Amino acid sequence: MTLRKGKTKSLLESSIDCALLSVEIYNKPRAPFRVESFITHMIMAWTRLLQAYFNQTIGETYFYKEKNGRYKIIDGERKAWELKTCILKYGKLNEAVKVNLDFFIRLRNKIEHRTIDKEEIGIMIFGECQSLLYNYENELINIFGIEYAINESLAYSLQFSRLRTAKQTQASKQLLSSEYREVVEFIRKYRDNVKDDVFASQEFSIKLIQVPKIGNTGRNDLAVEFVNWNSLSEQDRKKYDKLTTIVKDRVIKTEAVNVGKLKPGKVIANVNKKSAIKLNHADHKHILAVFKVRPYREFGEDQDPFDTNTKYCHYDEAHNDYLYQDCWVDFLVGNLTTGQLTKEFWKRNFDERKTLDIKKYEQ
Repeated sequence: MTLRKGKTKSLLESSIDCALLSVEIYNKPRAPFRVESFITHMIMAWTRLLQAYFNQTIGETYFYKEKNGRYKIIDGERKAWELKTCILKYGKLNEAVKVNLDFFIRLRNKIEHRTIDKEEIGIMIFGECQSLLYNYENELINIFGIEYAINESLAYSLQFSRLRTAKQTQASKQLLSSEYREVVEFIRKYRDNVKDDVFASQEFSIKLIQVPKIGNTGRNDLAVEFVNWNSLSEQDRKKYDKLTTIVKDRVIKTEAVNVGKLKPGKVIANVNKKSAIKLNHADHKHILAVFKVRPYREFGEDQDPFDTNTKYCHYDEAHNDYLYQDCWVDFLVGNLTTGQLTKEFWKRNFDERKTLDIKKYEQ
């Protein structure tokens, strides 16, 4: 599809410029705020790509409207759909791509008012960053055609061969700010709640193993070859699996999805079997809220459902509810038995919207 001059082409060119700028910044070792800049510009690239699609297909109707039918105006301009709404209205992205985008939208909101200058963040989410870019170009080509592909203009970023020593890493961890720790905790919680098949897909996070290519290769062979997992034969996949037994990208500690997890009713029933103090659902809600085990609307607007204490609780997105570990039952029974938790105590704290440090009550 060759676009003529107009709003669609302008939006598309702006989108591509944002994507190229994000890569340019990310690949500059000494550029300040590399990660924040990459994420911000890629969010803009995706937003303008989908707005270009809407402008091409439905015209200039991708704007919010008031109840009276007039366009919502912000600072004199019509308020266009943000990326989250664009994704919903577009409706053509697969689950892994949507999860990858949702991850970066949430992460962008987390770091918007923070200064994260630690290189570890970039290393930690490199796979998701690469997938964000990979997915963007795929969708760019799907919508507007191969002539708009931008991979020809990008080069593989040169890498130093040495990894940081264990002592350097440990020293860095000791200096981490509370804001940095919050971002790292968000990333870990989000990944823990991603379904295994989505996490394993290249559309959510690309895992790279950098191995020098040796042997009788042709003199004109490319120095770097990228292989799509979905295009590999079963035999080649088995060879890859053997390699990943040597280099592990992620240690999966969780069992099959939701096995052994408890619903709230089961938690209450198990606690009441072991404790003289009997709980009801209101009691359970009060305790969960004051210990910030899971979010509640009463304790703040726009609560993120994934913002749980994953030691005790996980958000089940498929069923839009929360599941609990056996150790949560043990926590409740232990504190009820010792008298550290009483109905008056947790109800008063809940009514006053006070939160407690759960670590002080862990035995």
